[in-house]
Amino acid sequence: AASRALSEADVNPRLMIDCSHGNSRKDHKNQPAVAADLCTQIAGGSTVISGVMIESHLVEGNQSNNGKAALTYGQSITDACISWETTVPILENFASAVRSRRSLIK
Repeated sequence: AASRALSEADVNPRLMIDCSHGNSRKDHKNQPAVAADLCTQIAGGSTVISGVMIESHLVEGNQSNNGKAALTYGQSITDACISWETTVPILENFASAVRSRRSLIK
């Protein structure tokens, strides 16, 4: 439906999907579920999804930079992020989904 609407508006029907923010209900821990859903769509042959955004950092969560406390190396001072350990399997799943999509399109 989104692809058709974009095409009818003479817009290239390619979307970059944000796994965070509203799509994760503003809970960084929901990003893996959002990514899994996107992987299912990609593996199923969807060509609309051309990229994803993931809030990821070395250390899960976020921290305040008030200038008084020492900061944790590798942890975001802005949006809460998933950890690197959580990110790696998500990226591997996206790679697998793209390989599956490519095999369907041939």
